[in-house]
Formats: sequence, structure tokens, C-alpha cells
Amino acid sequence: MYVNTIATFLTRRCFEQVVLDLCLHRARVRLIGSGGGLVYAPLGPTHEAIEDLAILRPLPGMRILAPADAEEMARIMPHTVEPEGPMYIRLGKGGDPIVTDPSRPFRWGEPVPLRPGRDLLLITTGTAAGLVLEAAARLGALGHDPAVLHLPCLKPVDLEALSGHLAPMKVVVTVEEHVKTGGLGSLVAEVLAETPFDAPKRFRRVGLEDAFPEGYGSQAALMAKCGISAEAVVSTVLGLLG
Repeated sequence: MYVNTIATFLTRRCFEQVVLDLCLHRARVRLIGSGGGLVYAPLGPTHEAIEDLAILRPLPGMRILAPADAEEMARIMPHTVEPEGPMYIRLGKGGDPIVTDPSRPFRWGEPVPLRPGRDLLLITTGTAAGLVLEAAARLGALGHDPAVLHLPCLKPVDLEALSGHLAPMKVVVTVEEHVKTGGLGSLVAEVLAETPFDAPKRFRRVGLEDAFPEGYGSQAALMAKCGISAEAVVSTVLGLLG
């Protein structure tokens, strides 16, 4: 069964039902959350799904997907039919730039490189990939060589593969259209804390602070106001490097 509605309705409003009726019974139900992050900025904080990943990531048996664009979504959907248990698929607003490789097959838990690089790693998920690639291009123009890694699958995650991407990097920055706690940034922080790398990493999370976004307007304007932008990513990286 596939259920599609606004992301906040699927996570905040019916959390107990998701836990007891879906996860506990390993029900094969796919929750398609439309408007992840700040998509519904014109409607304000009641409709902004800024903590949906943090709500669902701890639930036993819950799979979580956040495609970067429509092409990746099309490649992912056939893989959502057979797996046991519930699944959450986080969507943006549509019309996002195509940033993934249409020829690359989807594999559960596999991180997807979007740009090669050597001295620092930018990790993102979902439709934030576009602004991260823009930030990487700006950093490249400044003489740096950032790699960009996209996690279309936040649960399960191939931790060995993710650790392999982290290992050679001295600087790691996560970028997500979500609160800093409980989502992508927390996932990467857990891996960094529990993996015996040869050298320590300088690490920061770019995301929403511990507050509901104030104001109404466009998604892009509210993201910039909340510090989720290419400029913010560049500034964060340069601060770590400096």
C-alpha cells in the first residue's frame, strides 16, 4: 500500500499509528511525504516538515528514502515494492534540477558520489543536493577540491561504504533541509564517533537550528534565512579550513 500526503501529516499527526500499526507489525506500507523540509513555507511552521527524519529514523524496521530529483525517484520506486516492513519516502516540491546520473542503478543503503574530490567532503540528502553542488563549485573556484556525497537512503545505510568515503577526508560537512538533530547530520556524527579513523575529522552540520522557522514566503527565501544555502555551506567549510 502506498499513502501520499503532506509530510507533517504522515509523521507528526499519526506517529503512534506508524509505530504500532506499521512498524510493530512490519506492515508493507509506503508513506510518501510530500513537501519535506521547508517546501510549505507559505503555510508556516504547522506544515513545514523540519523534523520528519528525526521522528522516523529511530523506529525499528522503518526504511527512509530521500531522492534528490525526479530521475532518481523514478529509479528508486521499483525497489520499494518488495521489501518487508514500512517505508518513508521524502519528496520535495517537484521541478528540482536533475543532479543524479540516470544510468546509475539504485542500491539500498549505498551512498551516491555526485562529485569527486580530495581534501574535503560535503554530504547531503534529498533535494538539498543542488545547493551543495553549487557550494562545491564555488569552493572549487577558490582552489579547493570538495567531494559531494548524496545519501538517497538514510535507513538502512551501508556503513562500510560511508566510512570509506569519510576515511581520507580531513573536513566533513553535512547539509540537510531538516533540523540538525536526528537526521543526516546526526547519522554522520554517529559514524564519525564510532569508527576508528586514522586521523580525526573536523566536522560541522548545516541545517535548521533548534527553533521553528519564523516568517512566511518562498522555500528558497526561508532556507536562506535559516542558514541553508550555498553561501552558508561555503562559509562553514572555510571556517573549518581556516
